[in-house]
Amino acid sequence: MTTDAGGAVDPHARVKHAAAARGLEIEIRERPHARSLHEAAALLGLQPSDIVKTLVVKTSSSGSGGQAPDYLFALVPGGRAISWPKLRRLVGVNKLRLPEPDLALAATGYERGTIVPIGSSHDWPVYADETIVGRRIAMGAGTHGHSLFVDADDLIRAYGATVADISVPE
Repeated sequence: MTTDAGGAVDPHARVKHAAAARGLEIEIRERPHARSLHEAAALLGLQPSDIVKTLVVKTSSSGSGGQAPDYLFALVPGGRAISWPKLRRLVGVNKLRLPEPDLALAATGYERGTIVPIGSSHDWPVYADETIVGRRIAMGAGTHGHSLFVDADDLIRAYGATVADISVPE
């Protein structure tokens, strides 16, 4: 894999390598900076709901179902937000939260706004909102200024994601 001047693996190389290892077909496109979800969708020729946010969520192991992982990924389409009660119930924990940017970076190897489960430094469980099923989606690509395109069903299958109603309209 490609490394940068400091010896770190290039995020796009990580994403591409991880996708290939799982038999996942992806496309990474450069894109201009957008000031809003609607502007980003227009720049990419998409509907806002076709852009999926990958949120890294810190868990609590105080759930009834035993030891929970430290983190999980929640895939939520544009125009929707995580439903914390639904996600807590599904995961079986009492507390969930978005970690601070430095913790999210340490947990995934990606900065906020670029996070994607593909090539993450840890294989955290993936929870996908049911509204993304059957769609081609755009999401973070590991670096700012790029979008990754993938068939949601292939991503769900490749990562053994749990599909459920985990969101509410924004």
